[in-house]
Amino acid sequence: MKYLSLIIILAGAYLAVPLQFGGNDYVIGIVVSALTIAGIAVAWAMLGNLGGMISFGHSAFFGVGAYGSALLAMNAGLPVFPSILAGGVIAGVVSILTMPTLRLRGPYFALAMLAFAEIFRILAIEMRWLTNGSGGLLSIPRLPTVFGFDFGSRLGGYFVVLTLVLLTVFVYWLIRNRPEGLALRAMHDSEDATLVVGVNATRLKAAVLVVSAFLTGIMGAFNAHYINFLEPDYAFNGSWTTLAIVAAIFGGYKTLWGPVAGALIVYLVDQFVFKAIMPSGHQLILGGLLAAIVIFSPSGLLPWLASRFRKEAGDAAHP
Repeated sequence: MKYLSLIIILAGAYLAVPLQFGGNDYVIGIVVSALTIAGIAVAWAMLGNLGGMISFGHSAFFGVGAYGSALLAMNAGLPVFPSILAGGVIAGVVSILTMPTLRLRGPYFALAMLAFAEIFRILAIEMRWLTNGSGGLLSIPRLPTVFGFDFGSRLGGYFVVLTLVLLTVFVYWLIRNRPEGLALRAMHDSEDATLVVGVNATRLKAAVLVVSAFLTGIMGAFNAHYINFLEPDYAFNGSWTTLAIVAAIFGGYKTLWGPVAGALIVYLVDQFVFKAIMPSGHQLILGGLLAAIVIFSPSGLLPWLASRFRKEAGDAAHP
């Protein structure tokens, strides 16, 4: 039943959505933005759920991946898809610079990561010889045409980002179900207890940070080739982190699909519903909705729906 539901969802994502909205570039563009946030939200949730580390600085990895991929494609002539992968690798490597923050816990780690994001933004502005500073990078190579299909179109970008999000979820699932994932979750509950049984907590936390940075960097790299323009205030904007956090918490960051569902619901409802009701300040409604979820279902929307479904199924089985 679980796999059947997954197949239906994937069929809808790859077939029904393009058939229904493929001719509407505006709608597809909004969905692409929501999926971009979903990919970051999954990477953020991986770090928070498995490593127990709440980061306010994932925009650093998003921006580094975006600039790394764009510069490789523009200056080194690397094809776009390999450049996107390389952008993720660069973000993962750069995350090593943030390793000293692993000594910190709780809000101190979160604020230290936020500081790193600001440092990278300033570096992108000041390193004009490489990034063109505040002038940004123009005419970044677009996603290519492969076998006659233009991935640089809105619909082509949708297929690319959807695949990237699914691969991100798969990596999250793979790590969570390995022995290292069990150790990470145990460490999240009690790091001192895992140290007693010989788990190298620092090494595991470093590994999950690199993977999370890599996945976030890939989303940034995709975004750079999708919009074909970059500048520091956009690439390292804190909203890439805050929207991902909101999406992950709203959907349920301790679940596999919660961050994806949260990103789609939060962003699409905000753009298509709340924005129509309140064109200016529509984020206030979104904030109120998030507050309601946190108060009435701290574990997120998907766990709440699952518990309601089980309750109704139990009531139906025992009238």
